[in-house]
Amino acid sequence: RHVHYSYFLVFLNQTAGRRRVTLTADRTIIPLGGRVTLTCSVEDPAGFKYEWSRQTSDYSVKTLLQTENLDDKFRVISKGGKYTCRGWRREPDVVTPESNEVIIEETVPNKAVVTLQPNWSEIHRGETITLRCEIKDGGDTDWEYEWRTTSSEKPSNQNELSIRSVSASHSGDYRCKGRKKREKSSTDWSDPFKLTVSDKPQSVLTVSPSWLSAGASVTLNCSVKDQSAGWRIYWYKTVPDPSDNSYSYELLPGSSSGTEQDSYIVHGQTHTAGYVCRAGRGDPVYYTDYSQPKFVWSADFHSSASLTVSPDRAQHFTSDSVCEGNSTEWRVKRLSPEDRYLSDCTAWGTMTGSTCKLNTNWLSDAVYWCESGSGEFSNAVNITIQNKNMILLSPARPVTEGDSVSLSCKLRRQTFDFIVFFYHNEKLIQSDTRWELNISAVSKSDEGFYKCQHSGQESAQSWMSVQAVSRPERSSSPVLLIVGLICGIVLIILLLLLYRYRPSKDTCFKRPIQSESSNTDQNEAQCNEYSSPPHGDVCLYESIKHSEDTEHVAGGSQDVTYSSIELKHFGKKEKQQTPEERSVYSDVRTGAADNNLLYAQVFSHNKGKKKKGQ
Repeated sequence: RHVHYSYFLVFLNQTAGRRRVTLTADRTIIPLGGRVTLTCSVEDPAGFKYEWSRQTSDYSVKTLLQTENLDDKFRVISKGGKYTCRGWRREPDVVTPESNEVIIEETVPNKAVVTLQPNWSEIHRGETITLRCEIKDGGDTDWEYEWRTTSSEKPSNQNELSIRSVSASHSGDYRCKGRKKREKSSTDWSDPFKLTVSDKPQSVLTVSPSWLSAGASVTLNCSVKDQSAGWRIYWYKTVPDPSDNSYSYELLPGSSSGTEQDSYIVHGQTHTAGYVCRAGRGDPVYYTDYSQPKFVWSADFHSSASLTVSPDRAQHFTSDSVCEGNSTEWRVKRLSPEDRYLSDCTAWGTMTGSTCKLNTNWLSDAVYWCESGSGEFSNAVNITIQNKNMILLSPARPVTEGDSVSLSCKLRRQTFDFIVFFYHNEKLIQSDTRWELNISAVSKSDEGFYKCQHSGQESAQSWMSVQAVSRPERSSSPVLLIVGLICGIVLIILLLLLYRYRPSKDTCFKRPIQSESSNTDQNEAQCNEYSSPPHGDVCLYESIKHSEDTEHVAGGSQDVTYSSIELKHFGKKEKQQTPEERSVYSDVRTGAADNNLLYAQVFSHNKGKKKKGQ
């Protein structure tokens, strides 16, 4: 056959233009475990035989394939490569030119998979993402990649498709396959990966409590409508910006890198404050929009500015004229459920000096407060405007603990003729014909929401704030301090005296003997032995005799004071001691005269162990 092939090459130039050869395939990709049929078509094919060539890669040498049946213009193959064919016959000798090239790819068992990084279940407009084509068990093979997508994106032939600031136009199905660069083989197409790009999510902030007592803790909770993972929460407090009637935001402590927890506790808040939150994820960080500001209201007065209401009540009829007082260089603000944005007095009232007069056409339920450009807030007042026939008259500002408070129900045009019900935090506290609720001495427990009912009508509820009275700590009584000091000094002196006059063995003492006949004291030197006190207790006996002057003895009585002190022995039981070891005698002379004597006799156990040789 090789001889014939060489012969064909010799006459190639003579026959090149006489026949046209076309190579076709029923498909260009050999499925895994499948085959492809090639067809070599020669113009006027009578008497022609066929030869086939294959090139495994663009850089390999073309080789002639062995053929069992030269007359067959069909060839079934199972290997990928670049294929060509030609025809020839002998009589007359004709050799066709080489056919067109047909590239057949062989499918390898490796599976292509499209993955998303970061692997979030929902992607939002503006985020940075990467789609990656991964070849399972691809090893170190040098692959090139092909992408197909239904989106507007035009992927490259790289294994990664990075999209910065993804948009809705990138939504669609993505598929990929891998192709070995040095072989005519490839993976099958991956399963489609569906990418959906959503709008930027909204963060929602809630605060608890919304009204607080001074120093109470406030809990902030921030949630993202997107429930996928990866979000960290950033917490801010609002700082008023007088230039454009808005707020700037200042990060709260410990929030610079965000928190994994969706809650944040503010300790020791004393004044009205506003908060916002937002969530972020990814690198660079992708942030959600800021939440709407949420305020924690404090009714306590501010040190430099306070808000007052005239008339001084929390609820008003629409026909009432409500004025609000303010300190200079501060602005009056309000936030109502109907307002999308915060507004100041110029939007719904008239500011004159430090007073904001509300326009009755713009009255609405709202919380009112004052704020400065430096971020300070006054006390807040919740004002309710009623179109109903009944309102609750309650103080708009905090009441002081211990004061008397009167709450009352008020009808627009009629008087009460049935039972009036008063509620505190939804609990019924009074039901009779009185239209007033009187609290003689208000306490912190009386703080809360109040409302009233009458004949099926109900007022809105209003918050009554109770301001605690600071009570200084009680100091210790000066008398007790003086007594304690004196007792301490006396005790130290007694201990020093006992230590100074501690006796040695066989100590003798002088006992005073008073002569009844001559009224003179004689000192008799005696050495006395005493038996051990019962049960090992130590006893102290002290005898004091006061000798009167001669002129007093005859007609007066003598004052004698005896004192006995028993000292319990708490140590371990010791060996029986001799009387000499347990007796202490002291002779103390007091007074100006020699005959005024004080005697103290002390029995004491020696608690230490007896040394050898003693």
